[in-house]
Amino acid sequence: MERKFGGWGGQVINNMVLFIFQTFVVGLKLHALFTLPRAEDSVFVIINKEKPDVFQLVSVKLPKSSSQEIEAKELSFVLDYINQSPKCIAFGNEGEYVAAVRDFYLSVYFFKKKTTSRFTLSSSRNKKHAKNNFTCVACHPKEDCIATGHKDGKIRLWRNFDDDKKYTYTCLHWHHDMVMDLAFSVTGTSLLSGGRESVLVEWRDATEKNKEFLPRLGATIEHISVSPAGDLFCTSHSDNKIIVIHRNLEASAVIQGLVKDSNIFTGLMVDPRTKALVLNGKPGHLQFYSLQHDKQLYNLDIIQQEYINDSGLIQIELTKAAFGCYGNWLATVEQRQEKETELELQMKLWMYNKKTQGFVLNTKVNMPHEDHITALCFCNAEKFENPTLVTSSKDGHFKVWILTDDSDIYKKAVGWTCDFVGSYHKYQATNCCFSEDGSLLAVSFEEIVTIWDSETWELKCTFCQRAGKIRHLCFGRLTCSKYLLGATENGILCCWNLLSCALEWSAKLNVRVMEPDPNSENIAAISQSSVGSDLFVFKPSEPRPLYIQKNISREEVQWGVFVPRDVPESFTSEAYQWLNRSQFYFLTKSQTLLTFSTKSPEEKLTPTSKQLLAEESLPTTPFYFILGKHREQQDGKINEAFESELVQLPLTENIPAISELLHTPAHVLPSASFLCSKFVSSLLLSKETKSSEEIPEDVDMEEGKESDDSDEENDFTEKIQDTNNTDLGEDLLHQLSKSEEKELRKFRKVDYSWITVL
Repeated sequence: MERKFGGWGGQVINNMVLFIFQTFVVGLKLHALFTLPRAEDSVFVIINKEKPDVFQLVSVKLPKSSSQEIEAKELSFVLDYINQSPKCIAFGNEGEYVAAVRDFYLSVYFFKKKTTSRFTLSSSRNKKHAKNNFTCVACHPKEDCIATGHKDGKIRLWRNFDDDKKYTYTCLHWHHDMVMDLAFSVTGTSLLSGGRESVLVEWRDATEKNKEFLPRLGATIEHISVSPAGDLFCTSHSDNKIIVIHRNLEASAVIQGLVKDSNIFTGLMVDPRTKALVLNGKPGHLQFYSLQHDKQLYNLDIIQQEYINDSGLIQIELTKAAFGCYGNWLATVEQRQEKETELELQMKLWMYNKKTQGFVLNTKVNMPHEDHITALCFCNAEKFENPTLVTSSKDGHFKVWILTDDSDIYKKAVGWTCDFVGSYHKYQATNCCFSEDGSLLAVSFEEIVTIWDSETWELKCTFCQRAGKIRHLCFGRLTCSKYLLGATENGILCCWNLLSCALEWSAKLNVRVMEPDPNSENIAAISQSSVGSDLFVFKPSEPRPLYIQKNISREEVQWGVFVPRDVPESFTSEAYQWLNRSQFYFLTKSQTLLTFSTKSPEEKLTPTSKQLLAEESLPTTPFYFILGKHREQQDGKINEAFESELVQLPLTENIPAISELLHTPAHVLPSASFLCSKFVSSLLLSKETKSSEEIPEDVDMEEGKESDDSDEENDFTEKIQDTNNTDLGEDLLHQLSKSEEKELRKFRKVDYSWITVL
């Protein structure tokens, strides 16, 4: 299993190799780590010894040893009652002191004096100072100056803090909400601040009037960092994004992972066209993320309104989405509810435009239901020429929407309209899904499952186990299409046979996620226990699971999806056969995307290493042909023997190294000036190289070249004699005639490098 977005203890993380030289065992849980250039034999860590909410800053002495794992038990107390966040600890004036903030307290420890000063702001009891809480701290690199950020958006600059009575502070105020992080420039002439406004503020000379802004960064600024040279800034954001910024406050590069939203309401979907993973992205957007290339493709603006970042404002939320008709249609649902009786509901249907290669809004339906929409699904059967969409709602109804002709005298157009409304004893409709062939529609009404004919919309049968409200509902596929599965909130998984209209089997399983594989009969179910989340893979026709994986995640798994493979695998092991046609991805509560992989970390680091055509002794890294150094010559005699042979690089076409170079993100490559000369040189042939095509086969080698032939014969004879020392046979020279020698000379000049491309 791997995460999405181990030589000395080597570990592969996101295509990078990290080598662990030594491990120091402290014996306590470490919440943060700090290092100082002046203290090479020690590090500073945040720990909690007694109470879970009381943290301490201690110094850990690192013993010198040649062992790989060493115990570091010598701890020195520095500060008490601090915050566990690294943003609340800062070292200043080249390590002369350390400052820590928590709640309404600022603590400063001086290393030379070994004394601590503590300063207190007014508490929240006074309404005027209700938001004086410290949120972050930064220290001037060369002076005795401390900058602190606060919950009310103010920045305080503290000076003379070596004296408890003579200390002073000045205020800078621009942020309307809490200050998330602070950082001084390398020289200390500027102070950087960021918060929920998504704006980076540079306070030059620490004055209120002299400030510059870099706005519209897209999400809350969580962290700010400055490069050691001082020419670059870096900000990390709440949406899992990193922005590299030049010293003149111009964005240089954006490193965007899977966008992290406050809530994932839409679940995980797969775009049938691009095979991209689709889910909630930026507020009001759907993000399309390429799993194959591990990068974001684009964001689709669904709500189409400017987002205002205000914690007290009730936002419009994108709650449901579904693809239909092989990616030609997309249905979305957005809602906003300020009060219990004031529900704003809107459903939009988007049509894919081949010219613009994107989705265009086709139909907008205000208040499609009177209450929250619980599910929506398309009928994707091939026999249905007219697209059909079904929505279910807490208002006790499910509605069938069909595509109709909406043309007028001005233009041809199509639109969606409601064709049928169904209900069952005024129960809330909780789930809906179509069978694989589209002939049946299953709609769950709390504890009851109803089956409807998709042509006449007649109720065919009902299933009722009284095992709790139906949480998940899905049909079997392929050979298991006659089965219907339902998972209840009371922890019961039921399987019904649609031919006999009876319960086939049931199991006690607290299912939180249930997803069918579109390319096989397999169904993945993830259950939640007190220890963690467990995975069960099974076929509806067999109650015995095909695969069980305990504790796939310590936290709750909220969503899952099968992503079809472009090229099916051929795993023979029973543990991996369910991954032959599709790959399973799941998302945890902390929005960590995980999947199952059968490859080792080394194989994931260099997936094309086996395709690189090089000598066995050469390292097969992807860029070896361009950036690799030539191997040192170890045997002079062997090199002399092959001196006159034709040497040619493999054809550049289909070389994985060049292909990977052209498709690798630019921010992880060396500079273009460094790559250019080596890349061009790798494509050129040597001046002495001659192809076999340059020598006509019908030309007699002896005509006009008697002197050359004699030289070649002598040279050839000398080489044959050299081979006598390597036990190739003494009779070889005497058994060859002149005609045979001529043929051998021809073969020596033929280029056989094409064989390596096979």
